[in-house]
Amino acid sequence: MRRVELYKKGVYSPAEIAGVDEAGRGCLAGPVVAGACILPAEYDLPGLNDSKKLTAAKRETLYPLIREQAVAWGLGVAWPWEIDEINILQATFRAMGRAVRAMKGEPRFLRIDGDKLIPNHALGRDIPQEYVIQGDGKVPAISAASILAKTFRDHLMVRLAKRYPGYGLSKHMGYGTKFHVEAIRALGPCRMHRLTFKKVRPEDKPQQQASLF
Repeated sequence: MRRVELYKKGVYSPAEIAGVDEAGRGCLAGPVVAGACILPAEYDLPGLNDSKKLTAAKRETLYPLIREQAVAWGLGVAWPWEIDEINILQATFRAMGRAVRAMKGEPRFLRIDGDKLIPNHALGRDIPQEYVIQGDGKVPAISAASILAKTFRDHLMVRLAKRYPGYGLSKHMGYGTKFHVEAIRALGPCRMHRLTFKKVRPEDKPQQQASLF
């Protein structure tokens, strides 16, 4: 019997199953960050939900509680230069693999938010897994992972804003707001920008027609 089928038959306990999610995939600047989290069968995390549906204040409240109550948790980061080198999807897989490997111990099963599994080359090991579309709002362990990833990334972007002033990174967290795009045009991209992303990479200049005279 396949191990995924074993999971569906309840062979694995909640304390053996890690939820995995990412934050920052669609940003123009900053890393993509992944979280992995195993929750115990019983926990006290009021309001646990998809990080995107929570206020920043609520995420800040849950962030330490998740780390305290989790059986295990981990974070993984893939930096802009990695994103430019291998593309955002592969960099997201890389961050997810790093998050799983950063956990204390090894989960027996993974539940991944979205519609794709983590390739073994990114995971670095063979762990049975399944994807769950909109899992960050359905599976508590994925919700917890999304909060870990989002909150850690926000903290990181606040620090990066001090190192790379002028772009407003601590306000929009690297997303493509009007202010951010205009700052890129005025200042040029910094080391934290994803140079292969539209609105960051220089637009191809139209070729001037050769003079006939």
